[in-house]
Amino acid sequence: MSETVAKSADIDLIKRIIPHRYPFLLVDKVVDIIDGKTATGIKNVTYNEPHFQGHFPETPIMPGVTIIEAMAQTAAVMVGVELDLADKDFLVYFMAIDSAKFRRKVVPGDVLKLHVETRRGGGKVWKFSGRAEVDGELACQVDFTAMMDIPKD
Repeated sequence: MSETVAKSADIDLIKRIIPHRYPFLLVDKVVDIIDGKTATGIKNVTYNEPHFQGHFPETPIMPGVTIIEAMAQTAAVMVGVELDLADKDFLVYFMAIDSAKFRRKVVPGDVLKLHVETRRGGGKVWKFSGRAEVDGELACQVDFTAMMDIPKD
């Protein structure tokens, strides 16, 4: 019986898989990538991120849409690692965001763990579920669909 080995992606590999850059690269590393089915992204939330200048200066809170985007980036990296898409001009586009629920504020100093799971994969259209946690406490949960523009060799 073969043992499943979890893979990971540091910031250098993430940048080779997805095209996002500052200020919109929202995941610092992805760990526990298992067979393109599950993965955990790590986002270290810091006060110097540009969205905190306006959301909200006196009470900085990470916008919910950026939490969802961070989960989508985690999913894209998971797929990219599994399909060996580093340096291949891989693009991903949202098609749907469903059942988003926000349960806790995410603030500077938090470490956001972004758990994603593939619900349906293969081909161009993929479905994922995600949940974001801080210190084991649920901050956000969502289902989302994305079109994967996977380059042909």
